[in-house]
Amino acid sequence: MTSLTSLPVATRIKAAKWLIWSLGVGLVLRLVWLAIMDQLGANPVEFIERSTGLWALVFLLLSLSVTPLRQWLSSAWLMALRRLLGLWMFGLACLHILTYLWLDYSFDWGDISQDVLKHPYVIVGFLAWVISVPLALTSNQYAIRRLKQRWKMLHRSVYILAVLALLHFFWLVKKDITEPSLYIGVFVLLMALRYLPLPTWIAKQRQ
Repeated sequence: MTSLTSLPVATRIKAAKWLIWSLGVGLVLRLVWLAIMDQLGANPVEFIERSTGLWALVFLLLSLSVTPLRQWLSSAWLMALRRLLGLWMFGLACLHILTYLWLDYSFDWGDISQDVLKHPYVIVGFLAWVISVPLALTSNQYAIRRLKQRWKMLHRSVYILAVLALLHFFWLVKKDITEPSLYIGVFVLLMALRYLPLPTWIAKQRQ
């Protein structure tokens, strides 16, 4: 069987993007199917909110893993996946917000404002989504050419987005913080891998 590293770079990128699209579309279709079959549990709205929010966070962490994986695996082609992962994160985050505003509160801004004042994690989550909007809108070659160095500065705000999203998740959970703590640990590890020196045996292989 042909190994992944022996495949042409274009083939690797195409296969990886196909997997990302399959995962994203599969997640949405799964929610639609469960809704049709009335299998969303006792609280369908909460199920959709939790699912879309959690997977938005997963896609966010996957996008943040691209740079350290490129450094440690010496696989520059992985950078071609970061934009698609980020856009899926944004799409799922939009579904998460829409579920909250529409299915949960029926766009009743009075009740929404009361919920925001009662639960600070709602504000934190909304701020994370607000930061994601310009990132998604500028995830194209035209924006890169127009903004130049400002584009890099803008997209560094993804780290603030990640901190806010993790804080939103942590505050949302009332008792068992095991799951949000796990995601926080993954984020800390990804940030550490950006600055840790490569092990000697990896460095020697690249010489």
